[in-house]
Amino acid sequence: MTDATELRRLTARLLEAHPPATTDRTDFLKARFDAGLAWVHYPAGLGGLDAPRSLQAVVDAELEAAGAPGNDPRRIGIGLGMAAPTILAYGTEEQKKRFLRPLWVGEEVWCQLFSEPGAGSDLAALGTRAVRDGDTWVVNGQKVWTSSAHVARWAILIARTDPDLPKHRGITYFLCDMTDPGVEVRPLRQITGEAEFNEVFLTDVRIPDAHRLGAVGDGWKVAQTTLNNERVAIGGARIPREGGMIGQVSRTWRERPELRTHDLHQRLLDLWVDAEVARLTGERLRQQLVAGQPGPEGSGMKLAFARLNQEISGLEVELLGEEGLLYGDWTMRRPELVDFTGRDAGYRYLRSKGNSIEGGTSEVLLNIVAERVLGLPAEPRNDKDVAWKDLAR
Repeated sequence: MTDATELRRLTARLLEAHPPATTDRTDFLKARFDAGLAWVHYPAGLGGLDAPRSLQAVVDAELEAAGAPGNDPRRIGIGLGMAAPTILAYGTEEQKKRFLRPLWVGEEVWCQLFSEPGAGSDLAALGTRAVRDGDTWVVNGQKVWTSSAHVARWAILIARTDPDLPKHRGITYFLCDMTDPGVEVRPLRQITGEAEFNEVFLTDVRIPDAHRLGAVGDGWKVAQTTLNNERVAIGGARIPREGGMIGQVSRTWRERPELRTHDLHQRLLDLWVDAEVARLTGERLRQQLVAGQPGPEGSGMKLAFARLNQEISGLEVELLGEEGLLYGDWTMRRPELVDFTGRDAGYRYLRSKGNSIEGGTSEVLLNIVAERVLGLPAEPRNDKDVAWKDLAR
């Protein structure tokens, strides 16, 4: 069984064969993947060593100390946090070998084609259609709020393949080539001024059946793996104490004593404690992941993440007074990632409004926590056994 000592030995061998100072960044990352040191809990041959997930920190610490390059997880977060665990759980051996290495290295960026303008928070009501034509599927529809679509090479996509079945049962999961001529990506300019999100139009997009993930009609089941991992990726990211948004406000509080008031002090203390509780809860959740796939607890973490970001950014704007009303840059651009800490307070305040929508709305997540974590009675759902084509729209 691989232990910490063995991982340090393998890491030292990697560094000796591929010195970070003289090795091309991409070549080093490929060598790391091939050595099984990308995500050690993945299977051997797919970037891992079948080792305990908790030992990843051993590898990361050794590589960081040696100045080794990283794979820029913020830029490829959808691939790492959502596509990869779903491909690992449901993909064929050919799919795993084809997609996981370039995904982890960052050669291929991924996006998520789930949300639709006509479905709202009811994702299972999606209307994008996939019709089989021999060994391919022809897809038509529209997706929205798609992060990274403007730079993505691949997408995870769910589409309706049988409108005669109830909405949760007639869905199939696909891996979509974003370079297909039928894929059109349009920017969606947000309240921040940027077009970080996109809307995606799919017109006669042809997807080989070999790029279907899971069985036909099992798309909702496969999507749950993606969604559970997504919420952990958004709400349960590892950060140091006083990291993230609370760190920005705490730094301003210490450096600008003239801004302090008793009321703001009390609010900052309350939010600092809440942020620390959320951080420790996230650490506990990551430890639970060692034993298996993430469950509905990730929804609670994502709920806390959204609430805290919105309340902390609101406090920061109030603390800064007139300065908090300024907005540094309204330039229309299409960034590759979201940078909360690298921007000003006005950006953080506006951008955090989306935290309670993206990755599952807070209202939907409250239902998940109530029903699947607390065991409360489910809400009445009169459309569960109704064919999708017969639903009122």
